[in-house]
Amino acid sequence: QVQLVESGGGLVQPGGSRRLSCVASGSNFTIYGMGWYRQAPGKEREFVASSTSLGGTEYADSVKDRFTISRDNAKNTIYLQMNKLKPEDTAAYLCAAKGAALSTGWALHDYWGQGTQVTVSS
Repeated sequence: QVQLVESGGGLVQPGGSRRLSCVASGSNFTIYGMGWYRQAPGKEREFVASSTSLGGTEYADSVKDRFTISRDNAKNTIYLQMNKLKPEDTAAYLCAAKGAALSTGWALHDYWGQGTQVTVSS
């Protein structure tokens, strides 16, 4: 199995910055792509950013030029650097990954973390 654990959430003022991290752990697994989603109460889950093992990235229009996703393949970790935060960025940020593990016969599978809360408020 693969476990994803996010960290780095908290309270930040509008215009401020914060850095989230997500670590994938387990045994006998390979991660091909990782990304970030967010969900606010009463809202649909929203794509934020994604990264592949080869360095390709993509962003939602709402965060483009403000957020940066990065990846450390050796540590099976991704980061989300969030700058110029706005109140509308307030949400639970969820880490997601596409990978394969021995426990599932190396079939491609989606994995999700439990989320870390980011609140943007003055």
